[in-house]
Amino acid sequence: QVPLVESGGDLVQAGGSLTLSCAASARISDFYAMGWYRQSPGKPRKFVAGLNSARTTNYEDSVKGRFTISRDDAKNTVYLQMDSLKPEDSAVYYCNAIDEKLVLIYPWGQGTQVTVSS
Repeated sequence: QVPLVESGGDLVQAGGSLTLSCAASARISDFYAMGWYRQSPGKPRKFVAGLNSARTTNYEDSVKGRFTISRDDAKNTVYLQMDSLKPEDSAVYYCNAIDEKLVLIYPWGQGTQVTVSS
């Protein structure tokens, strides 16, 4: 079974909103944290948001106040609510599990494409 499946990406206009989902085959409460990452063409993949089992959040500066990460442990699903989207938010978004040393657990999956038009 695929360990993580991202969904919810779409084409939206600047200022719009999207909610991404990351469905895990494993029990996400077993991991230290879950996180979202994104990659734009020609640029390295970067951290966007993280949420640990204690419900502590961490965000990239550029998305603070606009993005919200949440989790539903009963559904083994992590969400990323994205508001006030900007063209620079356009990227393929990925999720992953994070261990206590902040090392990613799974190989990168397909991700989900978010495109924000001007």
